[in-house]
Amino acid sequence: MKVLVWNEYRHEQENQVVSDIYPEGIHGAIAGFLKEEGHDVKTAILDEEEHGLTDEVLAETDVLVWWGHKAHDEVKDEIAEKVKQRVLEGMGLVVLHSAHFSKVFKKLMGTTCDLKWREADEKERLWVVEPSHPITEGLGEYIELEKEEMYGEHFDIPAPDELLFVSWFEGGEVFRSGATFRRGRGKIFYFRPGHETYPTYHNQEIQKVIQNGVKWVKNEGTPKHVYGNAKPLETISEK
Repeated sequence: MKVLVWNEYRHEQENQVVSDIYPEGIHGAIAGFLKEEGHDVKTAILDEEEHGLTDEVLAETDVLVWWGHKAHDEVKDEIAEKVKQRVLEGMGLVVLHSAHFSKVFKKLMGTTCDLKWREADEKERLWVVEPSHPITEGLGEYIELEKEEMYGEHFDIPAPDELLFVSWFEGGEVFRSGATFRRGRGKIFYFRPGHETYPTYHNQEIQKVIQNGVKWVKNEGTPKHVYGNAKPLETISEK
């Protein structure tokens, strides 16, 4: 499987706390544990030409993993539209943490994708609410993170095709933290954890979810439908 991990790569260059946690960048950390699964993994960042998302790169990508936070508006509209079209054509998409506000995700959802948030070093407990799903395979009843950023309802997204995780936070809020969607021939998995100042992507259970998610969103030969004016399959009798 050919996987591309995309990241703004801004926090790591501007914040020592983040660079200490992710010396190879968040994209580097994610790429590392995906490579352990035997995938052909590459990375791309915002400041590359065309944000590293050229036609050639996208054409050969089976699954795109997207992390963004502070520079959503710097992603060119035409690049976001190009990524959206590739998803509709069948490229898998894994959307992580603050990428709920990315242009790509909002285009695919058709809503604001807004939510409540708070940074207060809160405990997060991600309850598995669909234990039979391939993305939750190998997990227990829940994943507990000692510290994370709070995301709270209402989360302005369409009703998910499948809801896999619901988070509870120490301050009392809950959040739909793991959800799947289908758009065109493509599959999308949104997964909430991953604030940049916490070592969330070093957690083996979080890694397991993302590894499972990458496998699940990959297109397994979904037929390409033909639209428009169609010739009849049978002879139409004259009346």
